[in-house]
Amino acid sequence: MNAIPTVTIDGVPDPLPEGLAVLDVREPVEWAHGHIEGAVHVPLMDLPQRLAELPTEQTLVVCKAGGRSAQAVGYLAQQGYDVVNLDGGMLDWQAAGRPMVSETGQPPQVV
Repeated sequence: MNAIPTVTIDGVPDPLPEGLAVLDVREPVEWAHGHIEGAVHVPLMDLPQRLAELPTEQTLVVCKAGGRSAQAVGYLAQQGYDVVNLDGGMLDWQAAGRPMVSETGQPPQVV
């Protein structure tokens, strides 16, 4: 089995560089409370049916802590996508003070 391409928050440039997309594979309620602006949202279980919606450029894949995104990266890499998992996920993103947006009208947070 191939290793999952992984990066920690320290390895993610701030701000994100041009040409690096973000895919958030969390559930809709998690997304609504706080996510990376400009990210594409496709819950993990929906990936196989929604491949056509995914970015074609290199993509940073995120979830809450890194487990679901690691599963997504394993699957998407097999499909030929250039993907990397954010180990520590949105929890580390938030802890590092990286910008987030919310759909709830409240300050963004990771739930």
